[in-house]
Amino acid sequence: MIAQAVQEDIPHIVDLLNSAYRGERSQKGWTTEAHLIAGDVRTDEADVLKVFQQPGSVILKYTNDAGEIIGTVNLQQHERGVYLGMFAVNPNLQGGGIGKQLLKAADEHAKKVGSATIYMSVISVRSELIDWYKRHGYAETGERKPFVQDNLTGTHLQPLEFLILEKQIQ
Repeated sequence: MIAQAVQEDIPHIVDLLNSAYRGERSQKGWTTEAHLIAGDVRTDEADVLKVFQQPGSVILKYTNDAGEIIGTVNLQQHERGVYLGMFAVNPNLQGGGIGKQLLKAADEHAKKVGSATIYMSVISVRSELIDWYKRHGYAETGERKPFVQDNLTGTHLQPLEFLILEKQIQ
């Protein structure tokens, strides 16, 4: 089931994001960035709380029958459109359609807030992930942004930058 997350969900969302992208646990799924960024942390509770409290920001959660959060996505309303970030599915459950359902919910949210565009940043060397987004209607904009290393998200193992993808909502 997909619903809007509440502040009490933050510790579970942080654990999900870290397990999907960083460290050994992430290597069970295909979204891992462990070969690109060293460390076990992609985000922390303070960072997610900050996103949670931003005006125009919504965090959706996908829960299983036991009520466990197994998928998440953050949608932030901006002048350009809805920015899609913090998108993750439990590494053990990737490939089962949860991500597709969260993308559909993102489309519905964008329509609800009157946005014709959803856009996102993807690490440019993640060709398999970029291809997956393209199969779901996203296209490269030609824009690139630096991926600046910080004290939270781990040490880059190679130079990295973001590619901006965009989708027009029907």
